[in-house]
Amino acid sequence: MTREFSEDEVVALARHAYRHGTAEIQLVPARTALLVIDMQDEFVRPGWTPYWVPDATRRVPQIARLVAACRACGVPVVYTLFSATHGYLDRPASGAAMPNRYSELGGGDPAWFRDGRIWQELAPAPAEVVIHKPSYGAFYDTPLETILRNLGRDTVIISGTLTNLCCGTTARQAYERGFQVVVGSDVTATNDPAVHEHELMTLRYGFARVLITKEIIQALDGRS
Repeated sequence: MTREFSEDEVVALARHAYRHGTAEIQLVPARTALLVIDMQDEFVRPGWTPYWVPDATRRVPQIARLVAACRACGVPVVYTLFSATHGYLDRPASGAAMPNRYSELGGGDPAWFRDGRIWQELAPAPAEVVIHKPSYGAFYDTPLETILRNLGRDTVIISGTLTNLCCGTTARQAYERGFQVVVGSDVTATNDPAVHEHELMTLRYGFARVLITKEIIQALDGRS
C-alpha cells in the first residue's frame, strides 16, 4: 500500500538512520579481515609532521587491542600506508592542488611519506600483508581486492586514519566492490575531531555497520 510522506517524516527517518541506524552485517571470523589504514609515523608520531593526527596517536592502544583480538581468532590483518611508490607517478593528478597539502608551509621534509613505516607499537607480524597505496582509498591501484578474494574474505573491519579521507574512502570502495564493511568508531580518528562523527554518520547511513571495539571483539567471539 503506497502513501505520501511528509517532510517531517522523511527528515526524521534520515536523522534516525544517520545517528542510530545499524546495517544488517554479521562478523564471521572465517570471512573477515581487519584493515589498519595508514597508522604510520607521519600521522602518528607526535609533532613530526603537520599531518600528525593527535587522536590517531591516542587510538593506538585500542587499535593494538583489536589487532591482537583478530590475530587470536584467525582474522587476517592487512596494513596500508603512503610511501614513494613509482616515483609518485601513480598519484591522482589533482592531488597536489588540494589544500591538505599545506602549500603555505613551503614544502615539507623529503623524508615524509617516502619510505612508509607503520608506527612501532602497531608493527605488522612477519607474515602480514602491508600495502603501499598512492591515494586515499586502499583499493585504488592496489592488489587489496585480489588479496581479500584469495583469502576468502568478504567482510572488512576498518581501523586507522583519517576517518573522513582514507578510512571513509576505503569503506566506500569496499562497499562498491560487494564487501560487507564494519567501521570501528573508536579505532578510527581524524585531524579535526568535529569531523569524525559526521563521517561516521554518513558511513552508518549508507556504507557500513559502525561499532566500538568491544562490540567488534564480542561479535568475532560469537557473543553478539
